[in-house]
Amino acid sequence: MPLDLVSTLSELIAIPSVNPMGRPVEGPEYLEYRVTEYLGALFQSQGLRYKIYPVSPKRDNILIRVDGDLPLPEQGGPLVLMEAHQDTVPVEGMTIPPWTPTVRDGRIYGRGSCDIKGGMTAMLHAMVRLKEEQPRNRPTVVLACVVNEEFGFTGATSLTELWTSGKADDLVPKRPDICVVAEPTSLDVVVAHKGTMRWRIHTHGRAAHSSQPHLGDNAFYKMARVLLSIEQYAKEVCPTLGSHPLVGQATLSVGLIRGGISVNTVPDCSTIEMCRRVLPGEKADAARQHFIDWLAGRPEIQPILKSIEHEPPFISGFSLSDDRNGLLAERLGEVSKRITGRGKRIGVPYGTDASRIAAADVPSVVFGPGSIDQAHTCDEWLPLDELPQAAEVLYEFCRSWS
Repeated sequence: MPLDLVSTLSELIAIPSVNPMGRPVEGPEYLEYRVTEYLGALFQSQGLRYKIYPVSPKRDNILIRVDGDLPLPEQGGPLVLMEAHQDTVPVEGMTIPPWTPTVRDGRIYGRGSCDIKGGMTAMLHAMVRLKEEQPRNRPTVVLACVVNEEFGFTGATSLTELWTSGKADDLVPKRPDICVVAEPTSLDVVVAHKGTMRWRIHTHGRAAHSSQPHLGDNAFYKMARVLLSIEQYAKEVCPTLGSHPLVGQATLSVGLIRGGISVNTVPDCSTIEMCRRVLPGEKADAARQHFIDWLAGRPEIQPILKSIEHEPPFISGFSLSDDRNGLLAERLGEVSKRITGRGKRIGVPYGTDASRIAAADVPSVVFGPGSIDQAHTCDEWLPLDELPQAAEVLYEFCRSWS
């Protein structure tokens, strides 16, 4: 039976699937297992062929496949992949009940409504229609609902192993021909985006009682020099590192700082977390090393250089280039323009699973309802008029790709 878009999205919002973002937290609201269970029950009730792929404890990818009437992928026929992630960002600081879907003024509110359970719902609706209506000359389509997009891309990486490992899989028996990844793009087609390189920097000192600070070596003061240098690099050096016509310039920022144990103790360590956004064509490791070498050469850093430690990266995300997805973007854009009036090719500064899939030799683009301006916000919402539009675009695109 057809999926009701608003009801399905509401049910998904009501199921917490918070990504702990590397923090040691516990509770039923964390990890994606409850969404995976919901999807499995939904697929079973709809008679859809599905399979679960473990990634890590309580974190499983789940895939469904709807065969076409063109030659099957096992016989060399076309295979279309759609992908959406199951996780959301945390809910601290939200001003609305995060797990209570609320429809008001043409919007649906709740954590994940925009990023990306709205896009997932549109893809689910398209898959059910393909199975029920069985349009002629349709390809085989697989929808992958993956884990851990918000902090590590392990779900997408595991997904790509289905065609890169050399082991045959019954749902994805060959490399997909194309992929559409769900993210809030306001019904435009993202063809390029930046990648992400993240790592921690420590400054080390020596602890002492705050009544005798001269006996210690304050790690905060050292980190202050590092931070001022980072600010200079971000403002003066990053603009010289090239640009991309769709995504702009490379950027560098500090998003977290911590250290110390009490106000009456001279801190012996301070830690920051760095985020370097990498342009299409840039190498993430080389971008990180460029900054490390630049920092080491600063005169103000020389006296404390031996006290600075750079950890290995904890996230190294690929960028998405527009050099191989032109035909896919053109076809999807044409369908979106016809149905919604939107569909232009754009670039964005944030990262997505599309970069991992494209790196596994599958032309990929990003598409979905909602705006990135509402993703991760304290009152996250999705415009309801874009939900059926996205579902229609995806159905029409999938049924006609060959």
